[in-house]
Amino acid sequence: MLQNIPTHVIAGPLGAGKTSLIQQLMAQRPAGERWAVLVNEFGQVGLDAALLSRDEDGIAIAEVAGGCLCCVNGTPFQVGLGRLLRKARPDRLFIEPSGLGHPLQLLNQLRAVPWIGVLAVQPLVMVLDAQALARGEPLPASQQQALDAAALLVLNKADVVDEDIKLLINNKFSSIHRVWARQGLVDLESLPVSSTSQFDDVSVNKWLEERLSTAPEALWIDPSQPMCSVGEGEGGWSIGWRWHPSRQFDPQRLLAFLKAWPWARAKGVIHSSEGWQSFNGLRGELGLWQPSDWRKDSRVELIFGQAQPQQALMEGLADCLTP
Repeated sequence: MLQNIPTHVIAGPLGAGKTSLIQQLMAQRPAGERWAVLVNEFGQVGLDAALLSRDEDGIAIAEVAGGCLCCVNGTPFQVGLGRLLRKARPDRLFIEPSGLGHPLQLLNQLRAVPWIGVLAVQPLVMVLDAQALARGEPLPASQQQALDAAALLVLNKADVVDEDIKLLINNKFSSIHRVWARQGLVDLESLPVSSTSQFDDVSVNKWLEERLSTAPEALWIDPSQPMCSVGEGEGGWSIGWRWHPSRQFDPQRLLAFLKAWPWARAKGVIHSSEGWQSFNGLRGELGLWQPSDWRKDSRVELIFGQAQPQQALMEGLADCLTP
């Protein structure tokens, strides 16, 4: 029976480093312990699950794309989480909501039916971009509201902030326990925990059986053509593509393409002429590309402040493919 699974919500604004933190925590998973990770993205194609993908047993990853978990009406979130729990039967669960989402609403959902007794929701973890704080960038309202509920504040990108700025940031958030981190590196033991409450014994299994969809994955009708998804909501406009794994990208052409557009966020996992690689960029800065264990397909997701010409984006990206 699924019961009292320790559940950690890792919240924070877009680009703060939530995925990096979860990657670092995954590397510390105790031997023999099963973990599950549910990630949510504003975009439609789902990139964070691909970025988190690891070639190892003991970790199951699922995604709910297209909006924020707390705003998605019941079915996608509930079914996605239920399917993940049934498949993984985890000893610990991590949930990464969208940086454009509402963490407090998500916490309320996780503490309600049908998850009462199934999940033991732990105190909220918030990840903030210390460099953005140093520049004086305000937090989105939904993230600011969640600070009052946070038990741990991870101040990421500590290596690019000097000691005087750190002192000012520490004073600003003096009422919240804080850790400074580089690339999301935080000890697993630092996560806040609460004593697991024994709720009334509520089985979720029948609820899951009644609601889980058995629809198959989308099939490639033409492997030479991508699947494209566009979405718009509070905070931005997104466009994403999935390509058959046999298609390869030229990394240099793709880099030039990305530099030509004013995106707020760019993420991707691609089968390139140099192997499988991933990138994760924020406000025009891509950083270093990383090798990836993902092999299912190539994915690129771009988030803009407003709608962009879809045809021009599509044609520019198609030019990055190798013959």
